[in-house]
Amino acid sequence: MKEQLINSSIIVATTFIFSTILMFLMRITAKHINALDMPREEEEHRHIHKKATPKLGGVGIFLAFLIGYMLFGEQSIRMNSILISSFVIILASIVDDIKPIRATYKFLVHIIAASVIVFYGGILLNNITAFGYSFDFGILAYPITILFIVACTNIINLIDGLDGLSGGICSIFYITIGIIGFCQGRYGSLVMILTLIMLGSTLGFLVHNFHPAKIFAGDGSTFMGFIIAVITLLEFKGPALISFFVPISILGIPILDTAFAIIRRLLKGQPPFKADKQHLHHQLLGMNFSQTTTVLIIYGINILFAVASLVFTLINPKIGQIIFIIIFILVVWFVFHTTIISDKNPDRIKKITRKLGLKK
Repeated sequence: MKEQLINSSIIVATTFIFSTILMFLMRITAKHINALDMPREEEEHRHIHKKATPKLGGVGIFLAFLIGYMLFGEQSIRMNSILISSFVIILASIVDDIKPIRATYKFLVHIIAASVIVFYGGILLNNITAFGYSFDFGILAYPITILFIVACTNIINLIDGLDGLSGGICSIFYITIGIIGFCQGRYGSLVMILTLIMLGSTLGFLVHNFHPAKIFAGDGSTFMGFIIAVITLLEFKGPALISFFVPISILGIPILDTAFAIIRRLLKGQPPFKADKQHLHHQLLGMNFSQTTTVLIIYGINILFAVASLVFTLINPKIGQIIFIIIFILVVWFVFHTTIISDKNPDRIKKITRKLGLKK
């Protein structure tokens, strides 16, 4: 166990160092090719920054990931499929960081990348057992798995609205999966190698991305979401629903935030993926929390989800269920006391827009 911890620390430390160094190069490159996120005043613009900031942070994470694979990974058909798909996604993100492309085209790219994982890599969500019933997806396993990968690929990108937010959430996910893997004796498996490599790569990005951010992930945040989808599917070792639910629950914040955003926009008669400024982090900013405090609060909530998953998986399922129930009650309270779904509180909306410096 001690040797495994040392080897894991070496993997994380190595990819962390490479990622940290690569981010300096990405910042220079982004400025050279004009891959910059310019501050804009439109209400639907999600980022909150006052000066032009280099993008391509996601590309830096990808390059650190490649170095980690070359040093610590082993070749296999599954790994080949992950590398090919990742390259497809990161290539599209580079283009989008330089000159934004239509969402339809990006969606098509994500479907292609997911299809490589499913049809070439053979990574599938075939069946689930829940409440004593077994659901075999049969031929539908292919579209269901592709849909799941595409959803995860975009979910991190949708919540990426504050300095350090996406990188921190992803890091919490990797740490939690790593702890579960160690306790279950799965060191050396593909999912553990991916998790450790991505943890170091993401932490290296976070050094440059925490407030005040010197670089953004850009559309490369889709790469982080994509790898999380792959890790979740690899972590899914059996047909029991809970083995699939645990890694998903660690992503409680981005999943809930995305679900609330879609509901909110549909209630307004807007396209479900139209950008706005009423996400969870905007709500907290509207409560007069600073950017750093807001991000730390969201980290704390996400850690609560992670702890619930760890307790449920490794210690006592009943205690884990109690923690999940407490989280659910807190979520319901938050929904009814903010405008995260409904605009019935005009004073809250005005406060949020004033806090974000928008004209209303």
